[in-house]
Amino acid sequence: MEARSAAVFRQVFADPRFSVTRRTPLGLVRHVLPVAVRARVPESLLRALLVPRAALRRLDRVTRRFSDELEPESGAGPAARLDHAERLMGRLFAVVPGILPLPAVGCGMLWLAGRLLGPNRWEDLQQVLRGLPGNVTTEMDLDLWRLASAVKEDRESRLALETRKPAALAAYFGAGGLPPVLHAGLARFLDRYGHRAVAEIDVGMPRWSDDPTHILGVLANYLPLADPALAPDEQFSRAEAEAVAAVERLVAEARSKGRVRALLVGAALRRARLFAGIRELPKYQVVLGLAEVRKQLRQVGAVLAADGRLENPDDIFFLDFAEARQALNGAGNDGKDSDGAGPPGTLRGLVLERRAAYSRELGRRHVPRVVLSDGTEPEVLYAAGTGAAEGGLSGSPASAGSVTAPARVILDPVGARLEPGEILVAPSTDPGWTPLFLTAGGLVMEMGGPNSHGAVVAREYGIPAVVGVPEATVRLTTGQRITVDGGAGTVVPG
Repeated sequence: MEARSAAVFRQVFADPRFSVTRRTPLGLVRHVLPVAVRARVPESLLRALLVPRAALRRLDRVTRRFSDELEPESGAGPAARLDHAERLMGRLFAVVPGILPLPAVGCGMLWLAGRLLGPNRWEDLQQVLRGLPGNVTTEMDLDLWRLASAVKEDRESRLALETRKPAALAAYFGAGGLPPVLHAGLARFLDRYGHRAVAEIDVGMPRWSDDPTHILGVLANYLPLADPALAPDEQFSRAEAEAVAAVERLVAEARSKGRVRALLVGAALRRARLFAGIRELPKYQVVLGLAEVRKQLRQVGAVLAADGRLENPDDIFFLDFAEARQALNGAGNDGKDSDGAGPPGTLRGLVLERRAAYSRELGRRHVPRVVLSDGTEPEVLYAAGTGAAEGGLSGSPASAGSVTAPARVILDPVGARLEPGEILVAPSTDPGWTPLFLTAGGLVMEMGGPNSHGAVVAREYGIPAVVGVPEATVRLTTGQRITVDGGAGTVVPG
C-alpha cells in the first residue's frame, strides 16, 4: 500500500538483527481462520464468484444492520452515552469482514484476467478500473459536483460563493442565512456525507456536519470550470464507457486464443468492475461509526463543560475513557487533576498539557516511516531515485497518462484553492481530499503505492498520478510547471 515503506522494510529485514524468524504462515492462519469462518468469509467469496448480484444484496443488508446498531437507546444519560461510545470503539471493525471479501474478489479477478491475457498488461487492466460502480467516495464527489452545478445556475447562491469566504458562509449556514438553493443543497449533502472529514479516522477532528467550511470552499473552486467536456460527471461517464470498451476489447483478444479463455476473461473482468469499487466501503462504514462515537463524546463533553470540569466540549477528546468516566463521577475535584496536576477542581491542566503536545506535533514536517529502537531512521541510509531528468523526481506509477501543467502544493485541503487543470501535490490524501480531484489535471503524493487511496481514485477519474515521491511538497513549488508521467512514475520540470 505504501511503496517507500515497503522498500524500508525490505532493507530492515535484510539486517540479521531483524530477520524474519517465522517463515510459515501457520500462526497467522490459526488466528485468522476462525475469525473468517465466524464472519462467513468463505461463503461471501463463493457468493461473489457464483452469484455476484446476490452478494451485493447481502452487502446492503450488512451495512444497513451496522448503521442501525450505531445509535444509543433514546433518553440515554451522559454515563450511558460514554459507555455506548466505548462499546462502539470496540466493535467498529466487526463490519469489515462482511464487506472485504467482495473487493478482494474484484482484485483477484483482475489478477486472474491478467494471467489469462499474458504478461505486461497492467496499462490495459488500469483502463478496466476507470469509472467503477459502487465507489462511495466517487459517488460523494459527483454528488458534490451536481450540487455545484445547481448552485451555478442560481444567481444568489453563486454570488455568495464568489464574494464571501468559506468560513463566513459556514457561519451563515449554521444560522440559516445562506441563499435557499445553496442552503437546501448543502443540507442534503451533509445529511448523507456529513460524517466525513479530512483526517477522518481521528475522532477528534470536526466532521463536515460540524464545520462545512471545506465543502463550501470546494464548491467555490468548482464554479470557474466552464468547459462542459471537462465537467466531472461527463468525464466519469466517458471513463465508464472507455472501461466497458476495454473489457470488450480484451475479451475479443482472449477469444483468439480460445472460446473458454474468452469466457473466463469476460467473467473475471466483469466481476473486477462490479466489486473493485467497494474497496472504499469498509473505511466508509468505520468512519460512520467514528462519527457516532464523536457525537456521543461531544455530548458527554458538553455536560462536563457545563459543570466547569472542562473549558469546552471538545476538550473531552484529550481524555481517555477512564478519565472521562471519573470526571462524570466527580473524581478529580480534590484540588488536583487525575494525574496530580492542573488547576484545583478541574481536568483543565491535563487537557492544556495534552493540547500543547498536540500543537507541537502538528508542526512536525517530517514523520519517519520506520524508527529503530536506537533512534535510527532506516530510510535515510539509502538514496532515493531522482528520475530520468536533472531536477526530476521519481516514485511509483499509480495512474497512467502524462500531463504538463502548473503545480499546486497543498498541505491542508481545508480552505485550499485548486484551479482547474492544476497538478495537485500533496503529502498524502484520504477521502476528505478527493473533492479536489474533480478539477485536478494530475496528482503527485509523497506517500502511497499503486493501491493506496489516492492512486485508486486517480485511476477512476483518469488523472495521471505518481505516488511515493520523496519530498515532493518541498522540492516542488506552487506555480512551477511540471510534467507528470503516471506510467513511468516520474515528475520533471516543464
